Amino acid sequence: MAPNRFRRSLLGKACASVALCAAPSALFFPVSAMAAPAKGGVANLAMVGEILSLDPMLTSSALSGTITQHIYEPLFTFDSKWNLAPMLAETMPNISKDGLVYTIALRHGVKFHNGKEMKSDDVVASLKRWMDMAPRGKTLATELKSIEAKGPYTVVISLKHPYAPLLSQLALPAGLAGIMPKEVIANPLTEFIGTAPYKFKERKPDQYLLLVRFDGYTPRKEPADGYAGKREALLDELRFVPVPNANTRVEGALSGQYQFADLLPVEANRRLDNNPNVKPIITAPFGYIYVVLNTKQGVMANLGVRQAFQEALNDTVIMTAAYGDKRFFSVEPNHYPKGSLFYSTAGADRYNQGDAKKAAAMLATAKYNGAPIRLLASQQYDFHYRVSLVMAENLKQAGFKVDLQVVDWSTLLQRRNDPALWDVYVTHGSFLPEPMLLPPQLGNDAPGWWRTPAKDAVLSAFNTEIDPVKRGALWGQVQNLVYTEVPYMRLGSFNTLTAKSTKLDGYVPMEWPFFWNVGLKK
Repeated sequence: MAPNRFRRSLLGKACASVALCAAPSALFFPVSAMAAPAKGGVANLAMVGEILSLDPMLTSSALSGTITQHIYEPLFTFDSKWNLAPMLAETMPNISKDGLVYTIALRHGVKFHNGKEMKSDDVVASLKRWMDMAPRGKTLATELKSIEAKGPYTVVISLKHPYAPLLSQLALPAGLAGIMPKEVIANPLTEFIGTAPYKFKERKPDQYLLLVRFDGYTPRKEPADGYAGKREALLDELRFVPVPNANTRVEGALSGQYQFADLLPVEANRRLDNNPNVKPIITAPFGYIYVVLNTKQGVMANLGVRQAFQEALNDTVIMTAAYGDKRFFSVEPNHYPKGSLFYSTAGADRYNQGDAKKAAAMLATAKYNGAPIRLLASQQYDFHYRVSLVMAENLKQAGFKVDLQVVDWSTLLQRRNDPALWDVYVTHGSFLPEPMLLPPQLGNDAPGWWRTPAKDAVLSAFNTEIDPVKRGALWGQVQNLVYTEVPYMRLGSFNTLTAKSTKLDGYVPMEWPFFWNVGLKK
């Protein structure tokens, strides 16, 4: 997939289309190529809501990943073109010819926030915890033969079968495989200690979460490039402020109250563009909106009901309601765009049907008993809420009873872990180059709990194939099965709008915003 399809761009106006948007190349220089930002100061960063936990492994939410990546670091990460790069690992791993053994050399002298040097036993303990807790970690655990420390600075991962997504899953910020001292590992965590440029200081619920510079940080020597390379804490403090109301985030950005405001209503673009103290940030495309269906318990555990649900939805109407402006969304069945190795139209005949009569007939065949569909959505992501309103109407027209439950984002994250509390929830994901980093429902333990023999078969073939071209051909089978068994529904692709102060210097847009190598102009 073309690298610039995964980049944010600092633009004053929305791009002409999701598919064709590109940004001036000068905006994508690594930070090291620019004048160094000033040191010192406090940045107020308006986020969509309260983080569920500072435990990086507890949830795969983007909000959690955005914040906890400033405290914890992984073995590997992504550069600005979404190539894998080492972070706490010294180099990329030595992989055996059969693809089963990964030998990972660790950097020497990396300090945790408590002053202890990171060693291999900390890494092994952290990754074992990640494989016990995080959905993607649990998926990896089924492929694992062993993980061992070989001396103080070497970790060896042995697999039962070749597993192509391994390094990408270790690098993903959401549900981060962050490394922590083995002594603090517990469930739940009571100490939040990592190796990253900032360390946890204070949290006041509904007010702010405060991170401060870690003066003992050990940076890499390579130039900064996306999430990879040199990281430096230039700001004294990062103050992540939960601001659930999207319009309040807009007003705070315009007034200078916030130096960064995440995920704003697209209709605010003109106001932001006309303010000389603010730069709109448009990501084109950012990702996709999707809904997760509870396959484990309740009315959606019935495959026929899920298929009727899919038949009832008019994705064009839903996406139009969410964004209005066609420059900010597209409606297409393929999970990956044309030109990608993973482009496929498999299952397209079941996408965007909006056929209430056929859906009603399918419900009757499935013996739907009229139980309310508990649909969870949050207004903190305004586009989630708009999607849920139109979706509820589509479903009612097909004969579903709908119980729309609008909750704050942290409550949704808590409820979705209990299969007895919901049937469907609205969420979104980012475009990423590895399909197994798409909805965590492609694993077995994420909320939704999709697990069938057909899924095991197609994903086993897909993930054990190392050749990228052959994997591309196999992806169509996975996509087709998603449309057949309906564990989730991808509604459409979208651009996002965020904003930063013109005083925020050195900011490099990426899907999970980060604020190392970033300063404030005096």
